[in-house]
Amino acid sequence: QVQLVESGGGLVQPGGSLRLSCAASGSIFRINAMGWYRQAPGKERELVAVTTSGGSTDYADSVKGRFTISRDRAKNTVDLQMNSLKPEDTAVYYCYVRRIVTDYWGQGTQVTVSS
Repeated sequence: QVQLVESGGGLVQPGGSLRLSCAASGSIFRINAMGWYRQAPGKERELVAVTTSGGSTDYADSVKGRFTISRDRAKNTVDLQMNSLKPEDTAVYYCYVRRIVTDYWGQGTQVTVSS
């Protein structure tokens, strides 16, 4: 089992920045990927950013150039730096880990972008 604890959500004005952090614990060996998804009201959960064990990263087109994902293998954390936030970024953000063939999810953290 893998436990994930997220932090860093909140309310921010358009154009502002937030940093989300996710700490993994438990059976954290053989992690294939870590990343972030989000789900806005009335919409399906969507990939925001992911980083794999091989070091590659992938981003949703809507966040490219604004968000940056980073993983600290020593601390077993994955962060999401979000800049130039837009109202359409408002959602619950979920930390995600794939260990071997099993997916694990955090409890979610609310990000609200509003003036």
